[in-house]
Amino acid sequence: MQVSDILRVKGGTLFTVAPDTLLLEAAKTMTQHDVGSLVVMHGGRLTGMLTFREVIAALAGSAPAQERVGNVMQTNPVRCAPHTSLDELRRLMLDSHTRYMPVMDDMTLLGVISFHDVARAVVQEQDFENRMLKAYIRDWPQDDAQAASGQGAVRGI
Repeated sequence: MQVSDILRVKGGTLFTVAPDTLLLEAAKTMTQHDVGSLVVMHGGRLTGMLTFREVIAALAGSAPAQERVGNVMQTNPVRCAPHTSLDELRRLMLDSHTRYMPVMDDMTLLGVISFHDVARAVVQEQDFENRMLKAYIRDWPQDDAQAASGQGAVRGI
């Protein structure tokens, strides 16, 4: 499974914000759409990521109501490509402590993958493998199963 497969299932809805947006407005957008991150765009290009982690850190600051997204966002977020494998993505997210990762194809933003999306994909992949294994075992030819368990007829020499 690759990142592009996860995006295909997840859908293409992206929530973006400009760097000069008030942090309070960005937080309201995150709450309204029940998302943990916003892509920060300027001039049609990805300039950063705003996650609940940055929002909470800004709340501890001196004047959070007047703070701008551009002052608190992640300016160089870790990114992945659509061909990144699920295993590679998990390692990348764990190693970089990233919960939300932009998916880029060269300079084009394709979407954002969350740790929740990755967990869902892993569970779905394991469920599929389990169903296939159970179907394989259920459809095991009876003669082969008996021979494998040692219950088959023994012929004399």
